[in-house]
Amino acid sequence: MGFLENISSPDDLKKLTYNQLEELSEEIRQEMIDVVSVNGGHLASNLGVVELTIALHRVFNSPQDKIIWDVGHQSYVHKLLTNRRQQFKSLRQFGGLAGFPKREESVHDSFNTGHSSTSISAALGFAKARDIKGEKHEVVAVIGDGAMSAGMAYEALNHAGSSDSNLIVVLNDNEMFISPHVGAMSSYLNKIRTAPGYEKRKEGLKNFLTNIPAIGSSVAKAAEKAKDGLKYFLMPGMVFEELGFTYLGPINGHDIPILEQALNQAKQKKGPVLIHVVTCKGQGYEPAKQSSDIFHGVGPFNKETGEIIKKNAPPTYTQVFGKTICEMAERDDSIVAVTAAMGSGTGLSKFGKLFPQRFFDVGIAEQHAVTFAAALAFGGLKPVVSMYSTFYQRAYDQVLHDICLQNAPVVLAVDRAGVVGEDGPTHHGIFDISFFRTIPNLTLMAPKDENELRHMIYSAFSYQQPVAVRYPRSAGLGVEMDNKMQLIEKGKAELLRDGKDLTLIGFGPVVYRCLQAAEKLKTMGIDAAVINLRFVNPLDEHLIISLAKKTGKIVTVEDHILNGGAGSAVLEVLQSKGLTDIIVERIGYKHYVEHGSTAVLHQVYGINSEQIVETALKLAGRDKREGLASG
Repeated sequence: MGFLENISSPDDLKKLTYNQLEELSEEIRQEMIDVVSVNGGHLASNLGVVELTIALHRVFNSPQDKIIWDVGHQSYVHKLLTNRRQQFKSLRQFGGLAGFPKREESVHDSFNTGHSSTSISAALGFAKARDIKGEKHEVVAVIGDGAMSAGMAYEALNHAGSSDSNLIVVLNDNEMFISPHVGAMSSYLNKIRTAPGYEKRKEGLKNFLTNIPAIGSSVAKAAEKAKDGLKYFLMPGMVFEELGFTYLGPINGHDIPILEQALNQAKQKKGPVLIHVVTCKGQGYEPAKQSSDIFHGVGPFNKETGEIIKKNAPPTYTQVFGKTICEMAERDDSIVAVTAAMGSGTGLSKFGKLFPQRFFDVGIAEQHAVTFAAALAFGGLKPVVSMYSTFYQRAYDQVLHDICLQNAPVVLAVDRAGVVGEDGPTHHGIFDISFFRTIPNLTLMAPKDENELRHMIYSAFSYQQPVAVRYPRSAGLGVEMDNKMQLIEKGKAELLRDGKDLTLIGFGPVVYRCLQAAEKLKTMGIDAAVINLRFVNPLDEHLIISLAKKTGKIVTVEDHILNGGAGSAVLEVLQSKGLTDIIVERIGYKHYVEHGSTAVLHQVYGINSEQIVETALKLAGRDKREGLASG
């Protein structure tokens, strides 16, 4: 019998010896490897925080004390220690445990997370609420070195450092973002790591000065007041103390006694404290340790060898984008690529290797990435910004003002559009159509397949204006790929199938589900036209209106929220032309989408050919049973 199965709450950890905690740590690592090797998930980051999580739950009293996990992809250990071990095999499965903290899931999850750099802001909010209410509990934010590179983290540090609230920030420095480190913060933390013993040297110097005969005490007090001189003498660039935090560290993040000592020390100090903890991403599992970028977010793998289980599938849209942009850059040396700590995830790794002087990974700084790209364009270059759809939400203002208001010719590659599967609601890209299509000057398009994606990327650079191209995370459809890239006429939709009874309009790869539905409907005596919309802004009003008048009935389909989506755009153009008698049904999401495999989510939420057929039959005045009978 192991120790993990007897942990039903964090209080159980406090009964174990340090030797027993070491055994527990290994059990936790094995449990995570077993589950993630089957379900996929964020493995390397969780392997790196096992001892840190144990120490946090031994020193603090959750849920009274608030522990807030930045991003949250390192919260698996936390879940195992907070009475969710029995459900852990359901991790990231539809209806099972979420891969991120979720308030609805446990009282120990203080704050929902999924995007980086929010923890310090949330922690300060909890701390201020505590102070106003006269409560006494502790508040701890755990933030990684990657998340610390984002502007929001510094906004929160600036606010917290100027307050007198007791607040503990644990900086988990694992020396690895999703992609390799970039930026000044990375270099700064590296300097601290390579010059340990700040506190010891400070105390040593203080003792030395105090022991000077006759004047020692006065000299020591003067040195204490001369904080800047003492601080910079001992540790150049003490950014965190300058921001108002007491700095502790760096300390070994895999040594539970040392971690507990630092955490208890932080509890005794007044005001904000930052503990710098150095951990190893992938600790305890050699494949994850050696390839922490791959095992950051990994699919199923062979746990014995660490080999990723590959399925025979066509290239992903991401891979097609990466290959296409490299081909174009070989012929045009003015093409540059920008991403925000998503180089490998967006398919730009090869671009970075081939054209290192034209590749810019700006770290977790989406706002900066977009404005930076706008200026690159005005400087005579041809920038493409590649980020996940869910992270473009963080740069809306910059897209609106810095790119589109100035009509800067920047291509926005919107990866991970639509539902992305097991990462859940914070990562689904189901809002981008809504916030992009309302922006003047911005062309917004989506390909029906991976071949059309190539042509769209090529076309986007030729339009000489802001362009956003959205495409999913998934593998392509296996269609034949054209060697030569072709120009797509801006705003021109594609009529894939003519029909007289109703019109099916798809935006993105769901177009093929419209074609499948049309074939099924044909067997039922219903002749359906199918439009590959391709563009939402500008819309092909002529084609939409002509088919609307011809069939009188329209079904729109999109892997997106209904409010403000492609279907809404179709409704708007019909209303503007006075065609209010056209019957329109829209298929899409009505609210936030939970986690689960993409196939399961599409089935559950009706983004499939079966739902299209059912909706079409309803428009035709027939129920599903009648349709099947007539078939």
